[in-house]
Formats: sequence, C-alpha cells, structure tokens
Amino acid sequence: MSVIDEIIKLAQGTGGTLSEKKGVHTLEMLVAERKAFLSRKKLTYLAKFRVDDASKELRFTEMLKESGFGLSSGDSGISPGFGFKTESYSTGFGKPREGTIEEQSNLFGKQYSFTFDFGRMRSTFETIAQTHGYAFKYQVTPIGL
Repeated sequence: MSVIDEIIKLAQGTGGTLSEKKGVHTLEMLVAERKAFLSRKKLTYLAKFRVDDASKELRFTEMLKESGFGLSSGDSGISPGFGFKTESYSTGFGKPREGTIEEQSNLFGKQYSFTFDFGRMRSTFETIAQTHGYAFKYQVTPIGL
C-alpha cells in the first residue's frame, strides 16, 4: 500500500474529502458548525500536502477556515442585515497548531462544542510518511508544496 493509498484510507475513516490538483492533495474535514436564525457558520480543517517520490518526502501544511452566510446580528464587525464573511487562519511561525477545537475557536471569537485534535492528525500523516521511508516536512504556508 502506497502513501497516498493510506491517506485515502485515513480520509475515508475520518469522513473527510480528499482532492488533488497539480500534485497537491487537500484533505478537507468539517470540524464544527453553528446554526442560528437564518445563518450558518462552518469551521473546516484543511490539510494540504504533496508526496514527492523522487526525494522521498511528504510536505505538509494545515489551516482552519471559517465561512458563513445568512443574516447577521451585528456581531463580529458585520453590520446588521444580509452579509457574507469568510475567514481563515493558517498555522504560523513554523510551530504546528496544538490543542482542542475549543482553544482554537477562540481565535474566531466563537464557541464550538466539538473537539478536534490537530496534533493527532498531523502525527498520523507523519507516521504514514515514516512507515514508507519518507521524510515528513511541515510547512507554515502552502507556498512551495
């Protein structure tokens, strides 16, 4: 079983969707969702990676993306009325994100009731890479994947 095959199996086991564009694979998973009167907000985990067979390495980056639509109540800097707002947060300064979704969701000023272990997902990718003899390279941004 190849590195990609194991990651496909991981995506199926976690309920995520895996896509590929120009050699860069993206694993996308819905982490949390908030519904209110005529509005909905979603927090999505994105893991982007490239498997380089020539240099035997897996380059990896991750981020959280919050998106929403509907009527706002005037909070979060959006004026009352119909609005659309998209935010994203990338892990920064070379330090991978750690902790549960409650800690991370404070960056967005929201309360999510779900938990998601970012460190566990990242270590699973690292374990898959190392099992197949690939080096695992964490990147802050997807530039250069």
